[in-house]
Amino acid sequence: MSIEQVQLKKRHNLKWRSLITVCFVAGCLLVVPDVLAQSPRGNSDSDTLHQFNRSVQALVRRVRPSVVQIIVTGYGLVENSRNNASLVIGRQQSIGSGVIIDPNGWIVTNAHVVRGSQHVQVVIPAASIDESSADSVPDARVRAMEARIVGSDPIIDLALLKVEATGLRALPLSDSNKLRQGEVVFAFGSPDGLPDSVTMGVVSAAARQPDADNPMVFVQTDAPVNPGNSGGPLINVDGEVVGINTYILTESGGNEGVGFAIPSADVALVWPQLKKYGHVHRGATGLGIQAITPNLASGLSLSTDWGVIVSDVIPGSPAESSGFKIKDIITSIDGKPIESLASVGTRLVLRSGGERIKVGVLRGSEKLAFDLLVVEVPHAYERLSDFVDPEKNLVSKLGVVGIEINSKNVEMFSGLRIPSGVIVAAKAADSKVDVSLASGDVIHAINGAPVDTIESLRSALDRLKPNAAVVLQIEREGKLMFIAFQ
Repeated sequence: MSIEQVQLKKRHNLKWRSLITVCFVAGCLLVVPDVLAQSPRGNSDSDTLHQFNRSVQALVRRVRPSVVQIIVTGYGLVENSRNNASLVIGRQQSIGSGVIIDPNGWIVTNAHVVRGSQHVQVVIPAASIDESSADSVPDARVRAMEARIVGSDPIIDLALLKVEATGLRALPLSDSNKLRQGEVVFAFGSPDGLPDSVTMGVVSAAARQPDADNPMVFVQTDAPVNPGNSGGPLINVDGEVVGINTYILTESGGNEGVGFAIPSADVALVWPQLKKYGHVHRGATGLGIQAITPNLASGLSLSTDWGVIVSDVIPGSPAESSGFKIKDIITSIDGKPIESLASVGTRLVLRSGGERIKVGVLRGSEKLAFDLLVVEVPHAYERLSDFVDPEKNLVSKLGVVGIEINSKNVEMFSGLRIPSGVIVAAKAADSKVDVSLASGDVIHAINGAPVDTIESLRSALDRLKPNAAVVLQIEREGKLMFIAFQ
């Protein structure tokens, strides 16, 4: 084909392309008025973005009645405006979040949210929203209720609150062991004190172990979480709790996309114990474990540079009786492979007394299997039961059983700020008195008068007139505080 023929063909093709383009533009101009005439949401049923939008809105409507704001008041150090060296103690208020876990008024939050509290109030949002409203004005229908701390565990950082209400909207707990990286999740709570907030993100890691020598694992998420979100739920697309938001990694003090939540599997194990005992009953095996690092593997000439190694076997423990030895490498627990300390998780740490665990180990090149018994570790305050006489030690007007601190037993209570008073051993089982006292609280004074014995405490209560104000000075977890009631 000659150059002229080629050029003629190009001109011919160009004319056809120009004609097609003009027709297409003209067709679009004819269609646009019809499209513009339609409602902006006219085709939303077939619009993926609108479907996603409606799904998120429906999820939020279902979850929000179960998420509460927690307002905690207490005493602590405050800024001294006089610029002198004196320390000033003042009343402080902090705000956290929580989630209704049972319709009869049971609420889960973080232990650090209510630590050192003198007074706890829970704000519960409206159970329903009027979707017919044409604007986005926030719904102001809330209920503020007094709450009492039933129990807490500072190690796992969970606390259980109780409000006197029934028929509340509770959220189900998901099995966080089935959670997978990349799943969409939503963080609910009161970031920076802003109630009824929700953010969205994904599961960055389903089982993150921030501390290589601590077997506790967390759900890591990039859903924005800020101070005030603590204790609020991390929710999956089914509206189930997959975790309790607990802390963030940040240099600025605000969200940087690295948040951590206590897995719902841990919550499911802990909250019934807090409800029943006020604390967690921990099992023990006498087995000490830690993560294998390349340096550790090289120094001990191990056959692998990853996994979990037995670092201690306590004499006389079930682990010693079963045949464990230091340097054993744990390969499986109850038939499930163990690749890291994070994979041990609740399989070994949160087990109850009486349970038996099947553990596979590698000793040199030999594969072994052990049947390991879990024994219950007595809680520090349960040991007080040996000193309790239900009749002599009952303080009926407070609904507690107490023990006098004296020269014979003061060594049991190391670290007391004031080495005297009456320590709360337990709540009275049949008591209807609702005073925010917990096992381990030490009563030092009543209405300013020192308390040294159970009899002096009873006498002070008996002298009060009906409906009189009562202020107990107590010591809780090393901090002095007041509890006021009628």
